[in-house]
Amino acid sequence: MTESDLPPEEQQRFEAFVARLGDANISAQTLLATDYLNHFNEIVMLIDMIPDMPDMIEECKAWEPRSYVEHFAQSSFKDRQLAIEAYDAVPSKYRRPFEETLSQLNTVIQGGVNRLEEEIVAGADPNLVAEHVKAISRAAQALMDCANAIIHGSDRAMAQIEIDSLITA
Repeated sequence: MTESDLPPEEQQRFEAFVARLGDANISAQTLLATDYLNHFNEIVMLIDMIPDMPDMIEECKAWEPRSYVEHFAQSSFKDRQLAIEAYDAVPSKYRRPFEETLSQLNTVIQGGVNRLEEEIVAGADPNLVAEHVKAISRAAQALMDCANAIIHGSDRAMAQIEIDSLITA
């Protein structure tokens, strides 16, 4: 990142945290850590179990979105405190698309779980439920891949039409 990429006040905060990173598993380009995505990997794994174990819907319903800071506050990540502190210094060119992607991801997961619960309660065809699980997982994975790319330096979030096409594909 060059000096001209960020406003001076952002550049100063950013550089101060980059200097503190050392060998922490936090991107020196974005100040974000991939460990946060574990929060989403866990729920997608639970959703994927639903076709074989419909009662897993209860565990899925218990899942709640956690912000980046909330995740690290409850995490055993070695550099969790640094990750929490660095989040305020994440350059806005990464933070905005990252937060937009997380919002989309939370919507896909929560909306998907609600839909699956309705189908299971209504006694929907198990093949239909399995197809919806695949669509939700596919959309969630695409959004997690997008978030991962942002963590590693991309500044692009997915457009809603891209997400919708994954869910309805």
